Amino acid sequence: MTDITLYEQRGEIAHFVFNRPQARNALTFEMYEHLYQAVLRVNEDRTVKALLISGAGGKAFAAGTDIAEFRALNSDQDCIDYETKIERILSALEQCRVPTLAAIAGACTGGGAAIAACCDLRLAASDAKFGFPIARTLGNCLSVANYGRLVHLIGAARVKDLIFTARLIGAEEARMFGLVGEIVAPEALMARAEELAKTVAGHAPLTLSATKQALLRLRPPMETGADLVVMCYRSQDFQEGMEAFLAKRPPNWTGA
Repeated sequence: MTDITLYEQRGEIAHFVFNRPQARNALTFEMYEHLYQAVLRVNEDRTVKALLISGAGGKAFAAGTDIAEFRALNSDQDCIDYETKIERILSALEQCRVPTLAAIAGACTGGGAAIAACCDLRLAASDAKFGFPIARTLGNCLSVANYGRLVHLIGAARVKDLIFTARLIGAEEARMFGLVGEIVAPEALMARAEELAKTVAGHAPLTLSATKQALLRLRPPMETGADLVVMCYRSQDFQEGMEAFLAKRPPNWTGA
């Protein structure tokens, strides 16, 4: 792995860090792939008992997919392949052999929030902000699988609230929603996250694994939603959203 992500094992805890603080840890395809490889590594290493994911710099866990990556989506199949690739990674994280924890400081939006939603436990610094502001920024959509994860986690009404208003919610509201289980001061986040990871790592692994798998089996199977992905990602609005975002101006939505 390169220094855009970091992987280190400390005792029984594997630490994975998104390491682009200068870009608010915006996720490149390479960073997504590094996360996938980290999960595979954890699955193979029986000395690891928990995986702790965080973002470097204290300003963001991960601020979504880097806009530059979307420039490569030039056909319907490119768009479908993008969501298929991301789903492969998120599904692997969700089914990781060991408990996964997200330590969230600052912005946790878009793809970053989707990653956090796949973790078993989430704790946040008091300055954390969560959301999927795509209706205000790019005009794209989530995959059906990600809508399903969020509905399973916080309910359909709150998913609509987040998507339709495109607002970012603070840590306290995120806890009320069920997005995070605990809030700590920013300077105490990593120490508390490591403490929680060690607690979980010390518990019966088969009990934790059975619980993870049982909850996944309770979730109904999802359709692919490829038609919805193509509709949004191949639209004039999505192109306008990207151009407006990069130019730091409001987009002119047309619904086409």
